[in-house]
Amino acid sequence: MKRREMIARMGAISVGLTAPQLSKGDVLAAPYTIKKQKIETDILIVGGGTAGVVAAIQAGRAGAKTTLIESGSQLGGTTTTGGVSFPGIFHAWGKQIIGGIGWELVMEAVKLNDDILPNFSIIPNNDTIRHWRHQVTVNKALYALLAEEKCTEAGVDIHFYEAPTTINFTNGKWTVKTVGKGVANEIICDQIIDCSGNAAAASIAGFDLLREKDTQPGSFIFRIGGYDFDSLDLSKIPKEYHGRLRQNMLINDEVKVESSVNNFPPTVPYNYVYVHGADSSTAALHTQANMEGRASLLNLIRKLRTFPGCEKLKLMDAQTETAVRETYRIDGLYKVTHEDYVSGKVFPDSLSYSFYPIDLHRDGESIYQEFLKEDIVATIPLRALIPKNSQNFLVAGRCLSSDRLANSALRVQASCMGMGQAAAAAAVLAIKHKVTPAKVPLDELKNMLKVHGGIVPEA
Repeated sequence: MKRREMIARMGAISVGLTAPQLSKGDVLAAPYTIKKQKIETDILIVGGGTAGVVAAIQAGRAGAKTTLIESGSQLGGTTTTGGVSFPGIFHAWGKQIIGGIGWELVMEAVKLNDDILPNFSIIPNNDTIRHWRHQVTVNKALYALLAEEKCTEAGVDIHFYEAPTTINFTNGKWTVKTVGKGVANEIICDQIIDCSGNAAAASIAGFDLLREKDTQPGSFIFRIGGYDFDSLDLSKIPKEYHGRLRQNMLINDEVKVESSVNNFPPTVPYNYVYVHGADSSTAALHTQANMEGRASLLNLIRKLRTFPGCEKLKLMDAQTETAVRETYRIDGLYKVTHEDYVSGKVFPDSLSYSFYPIDLHRDGESIYQEFLKEDIVATIPLRALIPKNSQNFLVAGRCLSSDRLANSALRVQASCMGMGQAAAAAAVLAIKHKVTPAKVPLDELKNMLKVHGGIVPEA
């Protein structure tokens, strides 16, 4: 018996099957059809990113029938697909200010990957210890798995590769038509939470949006290797590339000292190229942002390999999408201002905290930052999550109602997680009391958040 035949026979025996009989193929009358169905749910969440995941889990755990549609292939958004796998910031001035479901997810990802938490008792001074040292590194693939598991356990009906096309409000119900791969659904729901990041659902529903002419660049994140930074003769490499080659190293000298003295875990090696004007609000613009990021990275790799000591430099990893910082925001019942943020204003309807410096990335590749003064922590009111002239509609994430400077800080992951949980709790109670979210009993809403582990601002 020939070796190839023997292997084939062994393979068939091992699974108890014989080789199938091959035919010329059958002609199918309808090889590709669009399946149309009508779905009734309590809460529809548009977007399974940083805020959407937490919103879906909160809504499901609170007993609401919840449907989540996501245009991509996995949950987690910026943390996973975007590659910013170091969410923060959950602590401020020596105490935790954001908890709940988002923190639960992060902690499980840390535990399951044997990662190390930062020393939150040491307060960054932004001179020798930067604020980002309190960001928590997670394994992005593991985080996506955990997010999906927790959504499933909460009874969330997840639809990947699906996006809304029309959204209409009649007789106290939303009718949302969606399209995806081989599907065209009509979803009837009581409440919508737009967690798209771009206020896409809010726009389709007809609500006003805010946006400046200039927007922050996006980041296309990657990792490189195959060279020894300590052995490089930097005098033979243009200065503009020094930081990029150093940035990718697991522990550089500054971080090495900081880690050993202050018990901070080492940084995850990563790099990024700016994608100017990166916009994810339409398929065409998102395609353009991704292609520009990939083209810039390819040019950079070719350039770096021309330098002495970098001839064998390798691309170790690159994200599938450009991480976008800024597109559209809703025009909400209240707009969080720069002054609100830096003064730590607490509103009667504040439901979650936000702690990050004003962080505006500019096209010239500089960053404008304002650090919060000691003991100042910003808050997010419910009204900033509700579009003007809306009924039974909320948003969560970076598309909340805010001015540009405030939004540059509010957009970070921990803050978006807090918003997602707050919006979902408001939607659940709106259904219970048969009111629009702006009219839910605030005491009951705050109590629900606390029951589910949330940290609610106190006046």
